[in-house]
Amino acid sequence: MEFLGAMGATATSLVGYVVPFLFVLTIVVFIHELGHFLVGRWCGVGVQAFSIGFGKELIGWTDRRGTRWKLSAIPLGGYVKFAGDANAASMPDRDVLDNLTPEERRVSFFHKSVGRRAAIVAAGPIANFLLAIAIFGGAAYFNGRQVLVPKVAAVQENSAAARAGFQAGDIVLSIDGRPITSFNDMQRIVSGRAEEELTFVVDRAGSQTRLTATPDLREITTPFGKQRLGMLGLQAASNDPANWHVQRFGLIEAVGVGVSETWFIVTRTYDYVAKLVTGRESTDQLSGPIRIAEVSGKVASMGGIFSLINLAAILSVSIGLINLVPIPMLDGGHLLFYAIEALRGRPLSEAAQEIGFRIGLAIVVMLMLFVTWNDLTHLGLALSQRGT
Repeated sequence: MEFLGAMGATATSLVGYVVPFLFVLTIVVFIHELGHFLVGRWCGVGVQAFSIGFGKELIGWTDRRGTRWKLSAIPLGGYVKFAGDANAASMPDRDVLDNLTPEERRVSFFHKSVGRRAAIVAAGPIANFLLAIAIFGGAAYFNGRQVLVPKVAAVQENSAAARAGFQAGDIVLSIDGRPITSFNDMQRIVSGRAEEELTFVVDRAGSQTRLTATPDLREITTPFGKQRLGMLGLQAASNDPANWHVQRFGLIEAVGVGVSETWFIVTRTYDYVAKLVTGRESTDQLSGPIRIAEVSGKVASMGGIFSLINLAAILSVSIGLINLVPIPMLDGGHLLFYAIEALRGRPLSEAAQEIGFRIGLAIVVMLMLFVTWNDLTHLGLALSQRGT
């Protein structure tokens, strides 16, 4: 009975992770591929298949234009196959291209101008960014934003804030000249500026005081792994309801919020990559499907559908950025080839493109193996901690 109970708990746990993960991933992948699909159609390219997932088709139908819409067995991505594509990676099928009729050439992806091909490829990542803007902006428009006044309730001893001279009751007005309207604004800036000198202007008993502080570097554990963040050591005055208010936004303002939130994720991602290259960040934060599934399950259990949609926005930005990396096999690699073609006046040779695709495939496979190893290591540590 204990064994059956453990098996049931494990199955429930898997369902609790897998279902939210597939929900989030399907939204992100569908929007990404829909971007390719719509711009391809607008550019007059024939679309042979639109697939969510890879491998064997599970269910599907064919529309009146001959596009096969399908759900496939391996739900870890998707693709749009245009007329002339040899495979899901949009490599050209030269045997097919050389034998196309004039009518088929008219709808072939590879017979479109380099500008149109670039627009079709770029549409996927752009759609991901637009999805994030829509989700963040929609949340701001319909729900507003809970704002906590950037007021200091207490200062931790021996912290960066204590050394800088912060006092309880201070209200932060600006950091390095940037206006601060909420405690969250301050946290975002400070967390990304560890060991960098910052200039604060605070309201202290009605008069402005200038303080200089250097956030300490601290390592904390998150669902995505260990993160190195800057910390001052200030405690927010969150227990007083008077310090909270709901900020409402009009439609245009809400779109601005969506753009701002999306841009924040972009800048933090590039900042992380830069610090990773210089050895100031750990690869522990690089996550794959296993850890994303784990996080999706936790988010679903704590915040429900709306939190999952917010996670989809964050993941959508990440997918958009990853696809813009100039590695063959990814959208960014195709865009790199098209940029070279535009400069040379002719495409790279078939041999050069083939080598590029092989190198790109090797890089993508190695990255997937690495993040999967990261995920398994993280999962093993989590299970061992539960056991103790």
